[in-house]
Amino acid sequence: MAELKRQSFTDYEVVVVDSGSDDGTLDIVENEDVLLQHIRKEDFSFGRSLNIGCRAASGEILVFISAHCYPEHEDWLAKLVAGFDDDKVAVVYGKQRGVAESHFSERQIFRSWFPDVSVLRQDGPFSNNANAAVRRKLWEKYHYDEALTGLEDVAWAQQVMRDGWWVSYRADAGVIHVHHESPSQIRNRYRREAITFQKVFPGEHFSVRDFLRLSTRNVIADLRAAGDEGDGLGKLWSILRFRVSQFAGTYQGFHMRRPPSSDLKKRFYYPEES
Repeated sequence: MAELKRQSFTDYEVVVVDSGSDDGTLDIVENEDVLLQHIRKEDFSFGRSLNIGCRAASGEILVFISAHCYPEHEDWLAKLVAGFDDDKVAVVYGKQRGVAESHFSERQIFRSWFPDVSVLRQDGPFSNNANAAVRRKLWEKYHYDEALTGLEDVAWAQQVMRDGWWVSYRADAGVIHVHHESPSQIRNRYRREAITFQKVFPGEHFSVRDFLRLSTRNVIADLRAAGDEGDGLGKLWSILRFRVSQFAGTYQGFHMRRPPSSDLKKRFYYPEES
């Protein structure tokens, strides 16, 4: 909340969607001017929580920021909203960066997925709702798919692009995104995303050969990058654990033949309790 209060853009309302948190979130927002919405843990999905928040909001631009994120600077919101100056833009998403304590490989992913140069009109539907905004009129036409276990943002962007709308990236609207995940949590995250990926892109496949090829390629690239920073060997074990977990989860998600059970969804969304 403190970071939002420092934003140069001040014409906004805050909607908090809480799914039974026990980390002090409710204590923080209790005395703040926010619209608090609740969702039961057993009913949670990313798409459902987004739809609840969008439905409660009153603005024409719906801005999303993950509980794991905070704005990088006081112009974050202004820069994100300015992305809608072009009437053809449906969704604007912004840069993400980690912190020194983040997994080195994840920081490399952020640099790859969120470059330092803005793109007004993307060729593909990549988007990320950890730091993004959409037009309300389009959300009213295309609600987020509540059945998806991840990548609901990519699926939504794919829908609006088919109708001729644009996906825009703002490198100057950055947030800090902090994950402290164990290898099993990393594997679960990429598994749930892969389950959706094969639905959004049905022609894609992921084989054992892909697992070996991509794990090896990314471990080598990360080690070179770490070496450039003077600590290649020191980060070797961390890089190996992250990349193997990432692509093992991707492989598992691609090869699931049945819908995720309620217990598996619990591991997806609340891994610290599993």
